[in-house]
Amino acid sequence: MDTRRIAYPGAVDADGHILEPPDLWEEYLEPRYRDRALRLRTDDDGLEYLEINGTPSKLTRRGSPGMLGGMGKRSEQIAPSPQRTYLRSAPFGSMNAAERLQLLDAEGLDAAFLYPTIELLWEAECDDIEISQAYCRAYNRWIADFCRDSGARLIPIAHLSLGDPAAAAHELARAVNDGCRGAWVAPFAITKKPHGHPDHDTLFAAAQDLDVPIGIHPTFEPRHAFSGRFDMQYIRRAQFYLNMLAGEGVRHAFTTLFQFGVFDRFPRLKIIILESGAGWIGYWLDRMDAIAKVPNAALPLTHKPSDYFRRQCWISADPEESTIPALMDLVGADRFFWASDYPHPDHTGDYIAELETLAGKLAPSARAKLLGENVRRCYGMAV
Repeated sequence: MDTRRIAYPGAVDADGHILEPPDLWEEYLEPRYRDRALRLRTDDDGLEYLEINGTPSKLTRRGSPGMLGGMGKRSEQIAPSPQRTYLRSAPFGSMNAAERLQLLDAEGLDAAFLYPTIELLWEAECDDIEISQAYCRAYNRWIADFCRDSGARLIPIAHLSLGDPAAAAHELARAVNDGCRGAWVAPFAITKKPHGHPDHDTLFAAAQDLDVPIGIHPTFEPRHAFSGRFDMQYIRRAQFYLNMLAGEGVRHAFTTLFQFGVFDRFPRLKIIILESGAGWIGYWLDRMDAIAKVPNAALPLTHKPSDYFRRQCWISADPEESTIPALMDLVGADRFFWASDYPHPDHTGDYIAELETLAGKLAPSARAKLLGENVRRCYGMAV
């Protein structure tokens, strides 16, 4: 295994990923749903696609599953072909728990919080609330099993769908009891209701009572989530543009929590902003604080938005972000994590070297917080 080992102790990956086994949903779904399991199929050209609720995916097709583990590879190295399948392209540590522990050892990381891959893709194309909840339950049972014997070094995070908040709250309690340390939601809801809407309060109440955080994580998004500013024929393959805007949905979802006064209703709720960069948060808090003072803003808030952020929110940074030391001074050193996104293809793969450079710019106390102390405290784990 050819990888770099970080020079500093105590590092914890706040958002690593796994590639789920293709038969996960056939194995872990309740029997009555198994004929509608998520499946990888092959088209007439021998290229893989995802089947969702019995229907071919429009977003995950033409061999794209074989690209999902392509971190650090050039476009031509992960170009779809019948030979480049999802399973054959899975890199070391992406599908096997023992391998992932070996990877952590080689990199000098104490632990990794694990998020999915296929589970990030299907919700954008599924408007069936019942099967959505079933897909989440199946994945959550599997990820808890995947991490169970890792000595608390592989940490499972549950997926919840906002289509049925009461069912999501029930599943959160079950998943936490099964070993998950928190949960994440997509930056949209099947119902198109904003995240901060009171209809989601039952889930927020459950998370607060269980003392576990809820993360907002980017996913594939439904067509209605795109602004329509540009016709899709011009931007469908504009990867730089699409990657730059991938975190917009998360920012929108996060902002609705302030619009609807969620943090006053749930003063112990913990929210994490994931995989959207962190350099924007300084501007965003300044802007929210400024708008909140405008008389016609009519925000139902007791405090400034930035006060709630410093009390109840955390954000994960990419290791290459150069603004993080200044933001930790400005916003608060205890609000930031780092994350690898391993093994997804929208990063270069140099995250250990980049993290080491970033950590070297911080004072020892701030360095320890960014590398691992903050994420451990957020999730209620020993520092």
